Amino acid sequence: MTGAKPPRTGTLARGTITGITAARLGLAQLGLRMRPAHADKVAQADAQARHEAAMGRILFQAMGQLRGTALKVSQILSMDTSFLPEGVRRELARACHQATPLNRALVGRVFRQAFGQEPEALFTRFEPQAFAAASLGQVHRAELAGHGAVAVKVQYPGIASTIASDMRLLRTTLRALAHSDLPLPGDVVVERVMQEIERTLLHEVDYLHEARQLQWFAEHAALPGIVVPQPIASHTRAQVLTQQYLPGVHLGEWLRSEPTQAARNQAGQLLWDWFMHCTFGLGHMHADLHPGNFLFLPDGQLGVLDFGCTRELSPAFRTGVLQAWRALLQPASPAHAQGVLQAYIALGLVDAAMDVTTFTDELMPALSIMQAWQTEPFTEPVFDFAGKSRPPAPVAAQQKVLARHLAGIPPELPAFERAWLGLMHLLTEIRAQVRTQADRWIG
Repeated sequence: MTGAKPPRTGTLARGTITGITAARLGLAQLGLRMRPAHADKVAQADAQARHEAAMGRILFQAMGQLRGTALKVSQILSMDTSFLPEGVRRELARACHQATPLNRALVGRVFRQAFGQEPEALFTRFEPQAFAAASLGQVHRAELAGHGAVAVKVQYPGIASTIASDMRLLRTTLRALAHSDLPLPGDVVVERVMQEIERTLLHEVDYLHEARQLQWFAEHAALPGIVVPQPIASHTRAQVLTQQYLPGVHLGEWLRSEPTQAARNQAGQLLWDWFMHCTFGLGHMHADLHPGNFLFLPDGQLGVLDFGCTRELSPAFRTGVLQAWRALLQPASPAHAQGVLQAYIALGLVDAAMDVTTFTDELMPALSIMQAWQTEPFTEPVFDFAGKSRPPAPVAAQQKVLARHLAGIPPELPAFERAWLGLMHLLTEIRAQVRTQADRWIG
């Protein structure tokens, strides 16, 4: 089997790629400014869309050359609609399909370093060809005495050593983007997002951490209908994770089977109830809700995978989010605006000295479209996600207002917003009709 080489881990090689990327971004921006201005709004929008796509391709090519954690960063950024423009995100989303499996020799090397043995000596049967590959590792089917069928996740060699340098290089690249005409958030938002991504990566490359999270969620958050695979400690190390194998299909294949509306509703309800229970009930959420992390099992249950990316949420943060949603769902009035402002002050998003007039006249208009999109599922007792719109893309004017008025970003917010976006996307793809229980969660 042919496969991938390990990612380039040398600081000089990765720094050179980033330096070239920053230069290419600058040239692309200069080229845009030298083009004739378009009086026609349609032509202007078309030119902006082409420019965003060009900038996204430059970033994606750099991430593809760096590989390793850089591809994971591309996936994370592509899921956050409030951070990068749509054209850039669309290009970065291609990273979700770029993983190339390791060859057999490299798989053996990982096992020798972790266990001192080849995988064939550890398992009754081990399939050398991976059945799933992602940005940080790949998954093999195996059989283990006393456990039956298992899934064995093997981390790509050298991944962990690239995180610190990749984050430095990503900050350099984003600074280059900040000098363009793209609508990017202010420095405080960018830095908080970068910190959250770095935290996520450090956890995701530690499979012992993921095994502990699997165990915790299996014990505390396995609602009826939700299946969390159990880790097998004897065959797990920092770079190898062995867990129970779940016999199911991913979202795309499940949808191609043309499930009934009742089956769609059941799956969507399971997903909604589990997310809300974990997030607001337990304060411990799965923060990587993309379709590849869910399996639709033959008996109608929903399997949840990949617990490397989880996030604990403080009581203060959970209370603040629910307080904000409660206020946003009230009819428009001075008391409505005051309630939202107080919730944002409690979350640390805006300064306590901000007056309600400034908040209403300047900040609320910049936030209103995203606020409405985020809270829409709570506006109906049973919400039909088949009609859920795409999340609004950021525009330059809104980003400038946010940069001027936001006082800070709670540490949990980037992960929470990304998870909420992932949940909305999943439920929309399923086209589920869900009892959202606003009275229970929001009050």
